Amino acid sequence: MRIIFTRALVAAPRRTTTTITLPSLIQPFQHILIQPYTTTNVKTNHPKHHQSKMSGHGFSNADTGSKPADPYKQANLDTEVPLDQKIKDLAGFMTSNKFSMMTTRDSKTGYLLSRCMALAATESGGIDLLFHTNTESGKTDDLQSDEHINISFLNSTTGDWASVSGTASIVTDRDLVRKHYSPQLKAWFGDLGDGVHDGGPEDPRVAVIRVKMVTAHYAISTKNIVGKVVDVAQGAITGKPASVNKLREISEQEVRSWRSSPH
Repeated sequence: MRIIFTRALVAAPRRTTTTITLPSLIQPFQHILIQPYTTTNVKTNHPKHHQSKMSGHGFSNADTGSKPADPYKQANLDTEVPLDQKIKDLAGFMTSNKFSMMTTRDSKTGYLLSRCMALAATESGGIDLLFHTNTESGKTDDLQSDEHINISFLNSTTGDWASVSGTASIVTDRDLVRKHYSPQLKAWFGDLGDGVHDGGPEDPRVAVIRVKMVTAHYAISTKNIVGKVVDVAQGAITGKPASVNKLREISEQEVRSWRSSPH
């Protein structure tokens, strides 16, 4: 893609054109197209909250008075949207991306550990996620020790992302395994040649990790890549926060409400 800028010359009636390729235009702003996003509510700092280290009241390192301390979030936070639309958009984004990062707490060290996982299916109207797993892998040990989990998705082209926090269980029920089994899974499990552990749907190693959503946060684009670049460039010059995403939150209460209604 190329963007053509036309500039009139003062000393001559002709026009000259300068061609700038999109990558060269994006490069100065690439590191800020995907903005950091905090999951707390938009806040304005107060002197009593001004502190330089973590505490029970959160973290703050600036006193902005009555002005928003995080203007980017304030400019992009999308709260005027019904729950069914929020979940529909989130489910569609996760399904279309398919590949995610699954984060668990390492059962041996206690540190957080992430690995890439392919989404197998969704349940409960799109909020609960299913992933195939080998029961003998490290992540099943992690989940046996601590059921808390995070699943994150990213579209590296648009900068759209999603983060789902919840709890996970390891399901070995053969009916569920068969329902979502794919022959391609054999490439990951292998055939041990003993007539049992063959990587097929009856292989006891083949199981499903079911992630039940507790909360979710995500951002979807409101502009194409050119519009984003222009808005970010304008913001860099004027100091006006870029309005390029719809930042949405799905709370625990909203998840409970969704589960209690038919889908």
